This record gives sequence, structure tokens and C-alpha cells, in this order.
Amino acid sequence: MDTEAQHTERDRSSPPSEPGDVTDVAEASEETEERSRSVFASLVDRVPGGGLTLSFLLCVGALLLLSAFVVQPFQIPSGSMEPAFRSGDRVLVNKLAYRFGSGPQRGDAVVFDGSGYFGEADYIKRVVGTGGDRVVCCDKRGRVQVNGEPVDEPYLYPGDTASKVPFDVVVPEGSLFLLGDHRSDSRDSRDHLGEPGGGMIPVDAVIGRADWIAWPVGRWTSLERPDSYARVPAPGGAHG
Repeated sequence: MDTEAQHTERDRSSPPSEPGDVTDVAEASEETEERSRSVFASLVDRVPGGGLTLSFLLCVGALLLLSAFVVQPFQIPSGSMEPAFRSGDRVLVNKLAYRFGSGPQRGDAVVFDGSGYFGEADYIKRVVGTGGDRVVCCDKRGRVQVNGEPVDEPYLYPGDTASKVPFDVVVPEGSLFLLGDHRSDSRDSRDHLGEPGGGMIPVDAVIGRADWIAWPVGRWTSLERPDSYARVPAPGGAHG
């Protein structure tokens, strides 16, 4: 049996499209487009200021969504994180940095809600210890040790030591030990060691990671995690 021939004959026998069918589709498309224009025109007419105001409101809405879920601006309130962050700098906080399984890492500069821990405000500090870490200060050369490994901290404020306050803590799981880069001018985990929580901040209180300095324009830069902690062993592999 010639199957191909049968298909050809069947195709030829199919009734041709009526001219009216094409016209109906075109008219339906025009009606949909006209309806969309009418809705937009109605919105423009109802908003004081017309299209300009509506465009502004749409931009504001987009920025609010961006701030709520993706990137949040944060103004550096003090000199506690100098020299990396100066008082008055505006940084952009990456709120997605820890949303997909990866938690804060040693060396990250994080913005967090200090309510109930540091004070009723948002703060920015550097992560020195994560869950399970033993953080000690200081060794014979004045350096912080994490899991027995001394850490060189090139981001410290010039002339500052790692800490004038000695400490020896083990960070609970799900918590962070945080210090300011300007150690002599920073209130951080060291100042709350004797309080409930032992100066630790829950990971859940972290808003995001400071990834960019956006203002002033002359200081615009992206921020990288320092490699100071690259040799620090996992908590179970501590030595020294």
C-alpha cells in the first residue's frame, strides 16, 4: 500500500481555509491589543500626573522588590570596620548570598540584625568563627587563632592588634563570632562574651553579605573574601 500517496491525497482533500477565518483571527488580535491600551490609558487617566507619575511608581515598586529580596543598601554607621568600610559609605548587601545552601564563611563582611544581641539596629562586622570553630586570642605573635591555625589579618586598621581583650571561645552550631576590622574602635562579639548567647550572632540574623561599596562614587568597588582563613582546618581537624 502506498502510504505516502494516501497522505498526499488526504491533505489535498482537506478543505482550504476560508478567508473569513484569517480575518477573524486578525480582528481578535486587534481587539485584545485595543483592550490592553484602554486599560493602560485608564490607569494613566486615574493617576495624578499621568504617565510620568505611573512610570515613577512602577520604578519605585521595582526598587522595593529588589531591596526586599535581592540587594539592600546599607549605610556604614561608624568607623568600626575601617579601613575597608568608612563611616558614611553606602554598601550594597547581597541578600541572596546565603539563600541557596551556602552559609556565611570566615572572612565575610556581613550585615545582620543585632536585636537582642548587640543592640536594636543593623550592624556590619567580619565573620571570624563559624559553627564549631574554636577562636582564641592571641598567640605569641598577637594573632587570632581559629582551630589552632594563626590567622594573618591584612584588613585590620593600621596600628591595631588583633585584640587587646583575650578570649577563648567555641562557636555553637548555627552561630557566628564577629569582629570589627578597627578592633580598637569596635563593639563586637568580644564585648558580649559574658551575656546570654556569649557574644555570638545566630546565622538566621544575617541579612546578607556586603559585596559592593556603591557610594561615594570614588570608592565604588566590589568586595572579595580575603584568603586569610584558607589554611584554617575544619573544627574536627583543629591542632596546636
